[in-house]
Amino acid sequence: MALIKSISGIRGTIGGRTDDNLTPLDTVKFTSSYGAWLLKENPGKDRLRVVVGRDARISGPMVHALVTATLSGMGIDVIDLGLSTTPTVEMMVVHHQADGGIIITASHNPKQWNALKLLNRQGEFLDAEQGAEILRTAQADDYTYAEVDRLGTITSDLEGIDRHIEKVLALPAVDRRAIAEAGFKVVVDAVNSTGGIAIPKLLRALGVTDITELNCTPDGHFAHNPEPLKENLGQICRTVAHAQADMGIVVDPDVDRLAFIDEHGEMFGEEYTLVAVADYILSLQKGDTASNLSSSRALADVTAAHGGHYQASAVGEVNVVALMKKNGCVIGGEGNGGVIYPELHYGRDALVGVALMLTYLAKRKVSLSELRAQLPAYFMSKTKISLTPEIDVDAILEKMKQKYARERITDIDGVKIDFADSWVHLRKSNTEPIIRIYTEARTQEQADRLGETIREDIRSIC
Repeated sequence: MALIKSISGIRGTIGGRTDDNLTPLDTVKFTSSYGAWLLKENPGKDRLRVVVGRDARISGPMVHALVTATLSGMGIDVIDLGLSTTPTVEMMVVHHQADGGIIITASHNPKQWNALKLLNRQGEFLDAEQGAEILRTAQADDYTYAEVDRLGTITSDLEGIDRHIEKVLALPAVDRRAIAEAGFKVVVDAVNSTGGIAIPKLLRALGVTDITELNCTPDGHFAHNPEPLKENLGQICRTVAHAQADMGIVVDPDVDRLAFIDEHGEMFGEEYTLVAVADYILSLQKGDTASNLSSSRALADVTAAHGGHYQASAVGEVNVVALMKKNGCVIGGEGNGGVIYPELHYGRDALVGVALMLTYLAKRKVSLSELRAQLPAYFMSKTKISLTPEIDVDAILEKMKQKYARERITDIDGVKIDFADSWVHLRKSNTEPIIRIYTEARTQEQADRLGETIREDIRSIC
């Protein structure tokens, strides 16, 4: 059981003791701290508004009731989206001209987890300084509640997902007619969360009529580990192959990560969701791209092929967004299947990813496996090495920089070492004494071998 307090919000397991788990008291405490921050950011404003939405996990109704009641108790009006998606909440903050937003979701974590993700008035995640201030406020219990005549109101807007879909369909890069004419046969796995509402509804709006729904009942009883990785997706892979479908579409519980299954029932590669979508967008509009340091080099290759420039940020959506804004990037995201398309909004969005990918396939008249074969080929390996608590992880990373000083080194987030045809990214965990090791190379064997070489380097240093 755990409670993780970070700059982007609070995440923890349900039940147990306060300050060790995400209990009702912890939920109220951090919601109050966020409310206090909003009030401080908007001095003199008569009424503040916050948009709230949640995924379908079992603890959602309880946490949702605590969050909305606490905001009301601080004199803040609430616009309640009910069951929603992370990108929908982000967009509805702007739509309602609200002062902020809270998404109640633990993303890809198992069902015993839940979290509060905190947004600013742009519908984007808070930066490090803002998040740190909220943590300090919570630590000091420095917040004040409203008197009875100043309590906030709670109103419902249950059309958020429909508005989101309308905005996706209105994008010039989305071609509904081409998608409808392609006659795609699609299988969807939404792990019994809100993707089961959003993705089939989006597909029908795009003109897709042959849809097989797996785990699309939004009751929070996850049918498998909700992280959209190969080892968790045996059911949909078998179903796509057996049904002779064109593709499978997989989303995580809050619908900001997107993975595809090809027509043979094989993973398209979560890293390649962004790569393929970027290849399409860059074919329409010249420009630059960005992702984080742990994302595939294939995005850099595709960007260069279209005459653009690629840059990498520290890991974290807020860091990618900051870099995209700085460079005016036309597309970006994270290698975990998170597509950020600024033409719609600055947030990872599986809905826009689906619409853009289907448009690309329909226009190219190719299958997913054929498209994958045409993209730069890389393979990744992700592992970790456990250390004893007394070991200085920063010292180890410094020694690794020295050992590979002749290679291209990036140290804005851990240590990334770029070799000619491969790379390794080393990051320390903020919650446990481990170093995460990400590698990528031209073959899976090379990626695995590089990972093991780095593990041996670290062991020898220790």
